[in-house]
Amino acid sequence: MRGRGLRRGAALSNVGVIRDGAILVRDELIVAVGPSSKIEKLTESKNAEKVDVGGRVVLPGFVDAHTHLIHAASRAEEYELKIRGASYEEIARKGGGILNSVRKLRAATAEELKNRARGFLGQFAENGTTTLEAKSGYGLDVPSELRILSLHKELDAEQPLEIVSTFLGAHVVPEEFRGKSGGTRQYLQLLTEELIPEVAENGLAEFCDVFCERGAFSVADSRQVLAAGRARGLVARVHAEQLSHTGATRMGMEMNAASCDHLEYLQAADIRALGKSRTVATLLPGCDFHLGLDRYAPARELIDAGAIVALATDFNPGTSPTLNMAMILSLACSLLRMTPAEAIAAATINAAYSLGREKRIGSIEVGKQADLAVFEVADYREIPYYFGVNTCWMTMKRGEIVYLRD
Repeated sequence: MRGRGLRRGAALSNVGVIRDGAILVRDELIVAVGPSSKIEKLTESKNAEKVDVGGRVVLPGFVDAHTHLIHAASRAEEYELKIRGASYEEIARKGGGILNSVRKLRAATAEELKNRARGFLGQFAENGTTTLEAKSGYGLDVPSELRILSLHKELDAEQPLEIVSTFLGAHVVPEEFRGKSGGTRQYLQLLTEELIPEVAENGLAEFCDVFCERGAFSVADSRQVLAAGRARGLVARVHAEQLSHTGATRMGMEMNAASCDHLEYLQAADIRALGKSRTVATLLPGCDFHLGLDRYAPARELIDAGAIVALATDFNPGTSPTLNMAMILSLACSLLRMTPAEAIAAATINAAYSLGREKRIGSIEVGKQADLAVFEVADYREIPYYFGVNTCWMTMKRGEIVYLRD
C-alpha cells in the first residue's frame, strides 16, 4: 500500500503485492521492506529476531475510522423488533435506539464501561485492527460525555491499540430536553458553550462529529456545532445522508470535514462534489446489513468520480455490532461491488488519511509504524472471500506482537 498516501479512482486497486517479502523493524518503525532475498542480506538483518509467517499474507493493520467503542450493553431486544418489522425510526420514537443506550450508559460505572471496552479492544486486535476512532455520544450530558472521552484517553495509554477520540455530543437530543419549548436550542447551547470548550481545553478529543438527520439535528444545527468545535481546534466529522438526503454532505465539505460517513442517500451532485474534495467518504455497510436495509452507499459511483473512499465497522450496540473488519470487506465486495484491492485500500491507507495519520500508519513502507496484520490465507482476495471468518493469525502494533493465534 506504499505511495503518496490517500488513494483515488484507479489507484485504489494498486495494492503493490510483494511475493516472498520481508519487513525489517527497529524501534517501532519499518526500516526496510522488499523481497526476502534482498532484506535478509542487509547488515542489520543479521542479528534481528526473525518472525517467519510461513507464506501467509501480511497487510497494514486495519484502521477502523468509525466506531462507538464505549457502551454499556447490547440492544438485542431491538434486534428482534427489527426482525419483526419495526423500523429504526419507529424504535427510536418509542424511546429505543440511541436513547436506550444513553440510559444504560448513565447507569453504568466507569469501571464497568472500561472493562467492557477493554474486552472489545482485545477482539479488535484479534481481527487485525491496530488503530480505531472512537466516538462519545451515548452520554449526552456533561458528566457522561466527559467520562466516555476520559475512558478513551485511559484505554489508549493502557493497552497497545491506538484510539483516536471523537466528541459526538450531537448524537441526538437527550430525553430531558425533549418536549420542552426551545429544548433543542438549549441542548445546542450546552454543547457549544460548555461541553465543546471543556473537551477541547482538556485535550479529550481530536474531532467533533454530529448526526445530521431527521429525528436528530438539522443542517443548521449541525453547522453550529461543528463551527463551535472548529473554533476550539476540533476537526469536523459528519454522520450524513444515512436515512434520508439532508444536505449534510455538502455542509460537511463546506466545514472542511475530515470525513462524511454513511452516505446511503447521496445524490449525483454530492458524488461529483466528493470526487473533487479532500473530505473522505467513509462507508459503513455493516450498518445497512444489520438493519436489513436494501439501500447501500454508492461506492462504485464514488470511486469512479474520484472520491476518497474509506470503510469502517461502525461498531455500536444498535445498528452494527461487529468488530470484524474482514467482514466489512466482504460486504463491501459483495454488496458495494468494490474489488478486494479497493476494499483493502479503503480500510487501511484511506481510513488512516481520514484520521490525519496517513504519514504514520496505513501502509507498509519505510518510516511508518510497524502496524501489521497477518492472515492465514494464500491470496489477499481470500480475506473478504471467506465472509464472516476471522483469518487473522497475528497482529503487530508498533513492532510488538499484540495478538498471535494459538
